[in-house]
Amino acid sequence: MPYTRFIEIGRIALVNYGPDKGKLCTIVDVVDENRVVVDGPVSITGVQHQVITTKRLALTEYKVNVMRNARQKALLAAWEEADVMSKWQATAWAKKIANKKKRSAMSDFDRFEVMIAKKKRTAAMKK
Repeated sequence: MPYTRFIEIGRIALVNYGPDKGKLCTIVDVVDENRVVVDGPVSITGVQHQVITTKRLALTEYKVNVMRNARQKALLAAWEEADVMSKWQATAWAKKIANKKKRSAMSDFDRFEVMIAKKKRTAAMKK
């Protein structure tokens, strides 16, 4: 199967390092082979217009139809038209990230309750 996730204008990417880690962004311009200009839109994702290295991005399968150096208004309209956030939240990748975040926020007692529930479930399955 050929590779289809290319660095291109309009590609949705996940920031995997830095202060915006875990947020989605849109590639709006390519600076060179190692850097791209990304933008949120800020109202949806919280990512400001900035230059970021490609090593800090994980490309998704989604792409919106925007022009080079698109402004916030055009970007927001393209995201809403493509319904990117609901498509993203339905993926296994996004669910895995949400589960990791939920587990890291658990207290010791919460982990204990989960352990007890797993033991009860296993005991019920063995009967």
